[in-house]
Amino acid sequence: MKKRRTTVLCLLLCSLLLLGACPVSLCASSAKHWYMPRNGQKQPILPREQEDILSHNAYYMDTSVGDDSTDRVLYLTFDAGYENGNIERILDTLKSEEVPAAFFILDHLVLKNTDLVKRMKEEGHLVCNHTKNHKDMTACDDATMKKNLTDLEKIYEEKTGYTLDKYFRFPEGCYDERALACADALGYRTVFWSFGYADWDNGKQPSSAEATRKILKNTHNGEVLLLHPTSATNAEILPALIKEWRAMGYRFGTLEELCLAVEKTRA
Repeated sequence: MKKRRTTVLCLLLCSLLLLGACPVSLCASSAKHWYMPRNGQKQPILPREQEDILSHNAYYMDTSVGDDSTDRVLYLTFDAGYENGNIERILDTLKSEEVPAAFFILDHLVLKNTDLVKRMKEEGHLVCNHTKNHKDMTACDDATMKKNLTDLEKIYEEKTGYTLDKYFRFPEGCYDERALACADALGYRTVFWSFGYADWDNGKQPSSAEATRKILKNTHNGEVLLLHPTSATNAEILPALIKEWRAMGYRFGTLEELCLAVEKTRA
């Protein structure tokens, strides 16, 4: 009976892995998955198990401001792997509203949509490293990770003539201390986030009303928002969101500002 039970469990596990029902398996067993418990319109509290990022030039929120600060600031960041028409719509909105953002890109986007990536830079946005091909950086050694990041730098420079901005984001928020230290040694500031939501599946997009409600309900001071610019919902609601954020007293900061402000508090 015990042997039969073990066999059934093994078959069930294999089925789950094959069906993709166990996304945690995408990362190395030693890896951590970034998360931030939501706290409504108040700043979330960094979980103790995530505090290891603080000693590795990593950032997740502007901790130089608080819930009661008169300076109200948000930081827009986008993880961009490919274009489906919505990145262009988002860039149009950011330009018309004069809002800065940071785009964490993969090689596919710069190779297939070079003009779009050049536009990001030329319109004042940061263009940052999300790895060359969205591989798990916790499952490779330092040399492989370094090559992955520097290969994207070279592709970006060759295709656009610009230098990639030295900010890095782990694919799927999957990291460990070794990979954090490696990014730090390469001169990168690692940027996580204090708010994100399920906007990445183009076949399962939230309604505009649902997404707007969720985002505004969880807008807090110093927030680093992770959004996916391939989302049709995000492209549709961004103009209204920006207007509502401004009505709430928020301005939009850059990652340079974020990192400098946080570094002063850590000194």
